[in-house]
Amino acid sequence: MDSYMEAAIEQARIGYSEGGIPIGSVLVIDGQIVGRGHNRRVQRGSAILHAEMDCLENAGRLNASDYRRSMIYSTLSPCSMCSGAILLYRIPKVVVGENQTFQGPEDYVRKQGVDVEVIDSRECVELMQQFILESPVLWDEDIGE
Repeated sequence: MDSYMEAAIEQARIGYSEGGIPIGSVLVIDGQIVGRGHNRRVQRGSAILHAEMDCLENAGRLNASDYRRSMIYSTLSPCSMCSGAILLYRIPKVVVGENQTFQGPEDYVRKQGVDVEVIDSRECVELMQQFILESPVLWDEDIGE
């Protein structure tokens, strides 16, 4: 596993330790992490602060050309909302830790020209499975069930 996914997993663990949903994300441009985030819906009482949204927000305002040479890493397959942000900013590559516990619209995102790589991280799967067992109601709320 590469250092960027490790950084995303670290973000997921931070979110979990805060009582939130253990999903983390990092934005990488030219080999440097420029944004880090984790799901903060619980912590902030937010409707939209999924990990990818938090990561993009924490990266701050970037130029279109910055996004076009970036990669976003997420410990879990991005949902429709987060995939929409990826498409809006034309982020060309998404590296997904796992899509077994949840799979967003990966095929649609691929059809829009985004390279979606799923690495099937056992660590990411186990973290989400543990959380879903402990907090099924919160998990259902997060994915709109």
